[in-house]
Amino acid sequence: MGDPMPTNVQPMLATVGELPDDVDRWALELKWDGVRAIVYVSGGKVRVVGRDGIEATGRYPELQTLADLLPDQTAVLDGEIVAFDEGRPSFERLQQRMRVDHPGTRLIRQVPVHFVVFDLPYLGGHPLYDVPYRDRRALLDELELAAGPIEAPPYLPGADADQLQELLDYTKEQGLEGLVAKRLDSPYRPGRRVDFWRKVKNFRTQDVVIGGWKTGRGRHEDGVGSLLLGVYEDEGLRFIGHVGTGFSDADLDDLHKWLARLERPASPYSHEVPREYARWAHWVEPSLAGEVEFSRWTEDGMLLHASWRGLRPELTPEHVRAEP
Repeated sequence: MGDPMPTNVQPMLATVGELPDDVDRWALELKWDGVRAIVYVSGGKVRVVGRDGIEATGRYPELQTLADLLPDQTAVLDGEIVAFDEGRPSFERLQQRMRVDHPGTRLIRQVPVHFVVFDLPYLGGHPLYDVPYRDRRALLDELELAAGPIEAPPYLPGADADQLQELLDYTKEQGLEGLVAKRLDSPYRPGRRVDFWRKVKNFRTQDVVIGGWKTGRGRHEDGVGSLLLGVYEDEGLRFIGHVGTGFSDADLDDLHKWLARLERPASPYSHEVPREYARWAHWVEPSLAGEVEFSRWTEDGMLLHASWRGLRPELTPEHVRAEP
């Protein structure tokens, strides 16, 4: 009969790194700029769960198509929920769907989402955690998940140097986030960040926790001008700098509404925040996570040249850690 379908699979996470020298032993995939999801399909029902275990089934009704594609299968699928803009993944467009638990027909039509499937931790009564990646992908391809909003895009196994450079150049030309390299013999290790999956990014991103904000200028002189950011460590929330670019006016208005409800009298950070940031800060409960793009970490552990990308409601703030 096999093993019952698990109900709480945590996605395996990649490290940030360089392409391996022995690239012929690895597969290359595009890095999709969306939100990670584990999807459970069984008995004509589809359940969608975000990276931190947050229920998201109602947010993305398009994924119910999987019930028709897999009517006789019990499966756990790992992938990325993506919104496209002129054929390219758009995290900005996806923001319009990420906080709406039950979108109406109009929003679904204006901002449709796709589920890009790239792994298969469980199928038909059998956990596939110890099955090599190349074989899991072969099983995934046999499911023929290519209809409407569901797709299982191709990957490139065992690339040579010319193919590798061509693919890298393509991602840069198209403004894509980068590549993910996955060792062909790699197992699936739920909830672990592993070196045999590597994110090779054209630009760096970091999940962050909002711990405060400073007022802006002009029409935003009473609202949000910049955000004070942090990541969690063993000692608590560590201050890692601020972000004051990358916002639309609508972003700033929405953030002010959220953050005004979360104000608190004292800093949420575990250590003293530099005076240039703390002097005019409005402190908030650290219950909102977001994402920034940045150039690099400074020697003292601060983000350099950060630009806001958006809120990440699927993340639990306490789980946000610094990526090297």
